[in-house]
Amino acid sequence: MTADTSARYREFKMPDVGEGLTEAEILKWYVQPGDTVVDGQVVCEVETAKAAVELPIPYDGVVHALRFDEGTTVDVGASIITVDVAPGTPSEAPAAAAPAPPTEPEAEAAEPKGRQPVLVGYGVSEASTKRRPRRGAAAVPEQGAATAAIQAEMNGVPAPAPAALSRPLAKPPVRKLAKDLGVDLATITPTGPDGIITREDVHAATAPAPSPQAAPAAPVAEPVPAPVAATPAVVGRETRIPVKGVRKATAAAMVGSAFTAPHVTEFVTVDVTRTMRLVEELKSDKDMAGVRVNPLLLVAKALLVAIKRHPDVNATWDEAAQEIVLKHYVNLGIAAATPRGLLVPNIKDAHDKTLPQLAESLGELVSTAREGKTTPAAMQGGTVTITNVGVFGVDTGTPILNPGESAILAVGAIKLQPWVHKGKVKPRQVTTLALSFDHRLVDGELGSKVLADIAAILEQPKRLITWG
Repeated sequence: MTADTSARYREFKMPDVGEGLTEAEILKWYVQPGDTVVDGQVVCEVETAKAAVELPIPYDGVVHALRFDEGTTVDVGASIITVDVAPGTPSEAPAAAAPAPPTEPEAEAAEPKGRQPVLVGYGVSEASTKRRPRRGAAAVPEQGAATAAIQAEMNGVPAPAPAALSRPLAKPPVRKLAKDLGVDLATITPTGPDGIITREDVHAATAPAPSPQAAPAAPVAEPVPAPVAATPAVVGRETRIPVKGVRKATAAAMVGSAFTAPHVTEFVTVDVTRTMRLVEELKSDKDMAGVRVNPLLLVAKALLVAIKRHPDVNATWDEAAQEIVLKHYVNLGIAAATPRGLLVPNIKDAHDKTLPQLAESLGELVSTAREGKTTPAAMQGGTVTITNVGVFGVDTGTPILNPGESAILAVGAIKLQPWVHKGKVKPRQVTTLALSFDHRLVDGELGSKVLADIAAILEQPKRLITWG
């Protein structure tokens, strides 16, 4: 690409999302080649291990090429879309195939300082575009292999060994891709800067040799095909579903939590008839107009009151510092089942909210999660969580803690059951609660008191006033 074309065509790269995330899957493109875009316009939706988010383009211009298909998992920093920022200017168009990552001067020219695209909920890593010098690079700085060989010959010393004779240079994701496809990296001719093998190099090594045909008159902008199938594959009588994105991150987090925090789960069955009556009364209360009132709202309020009475339950374990960190705030997580898997966004500072405010926050949280619009920031910093398994008709369960949290409350189905009330067996609304807690932080006495308080409030909801 000439100096003119480098100024005309801008490469929009997959943003540096931070938090240890190195890749994202392109879920949907909102633009196609030839479409006009403006600064700030959303051009695609991607899914990271945290959530699905929308990416705005930082340029005005016309879409020249989409570098990847929907369903493709792309490394952070890879170019995903090319924009012609000076349409109508006669100049050579860039090649349609996904280019190798630009060198440092090109990267600085392509991305204006002071404004970089980021995923929702993350900042920008200032060091993300700088490459550390490789060992031995100081001997021939910014020289290609050919230049180094010529200089060695002139100096009367043996020429450097070809790159294929040493360990091939490639990023870990590229090495994994090559391993999965059965490609020997030593047989690949790298096209990336400083002799680095790219994803495109690996795929080129597996592609069949093209049949002879006339060269096209001009390059055609086409998306790069997805390197890995993103859809379920039927093999015989089995279906194999790729695990990625939110589902993959959830699985890893649950395994880590189960084998890191010593879980204890306690149960209590409680008559919630009075709570159900209060729910019906609140539905007609003018102060609750416009918000959704359901049993989960009062369960959440009961948990918050119990935490207020027993603040030591609201803590986290700092393994590195070997400290227990008490939280003087409650970010209340609500587990939500979505098409992309389990999400646990949380209500920030739930302890400070009135009942109408808590109801409004619950409604917004659940609806946003079901629409797949939950941001990574909404799922960070939780302290305790509620999971409502009762909506599936389940009586109770033994929930696994969210990593970094001290407790999780499972709420079972509320059913009409025979119950001894005032010395007589009567039909009453009954449910079973289960509280799992981290036994490093919460001993049996504290956990029992918290669960008992939640049950007592739901049995006699007037305690929300006397205890709250």
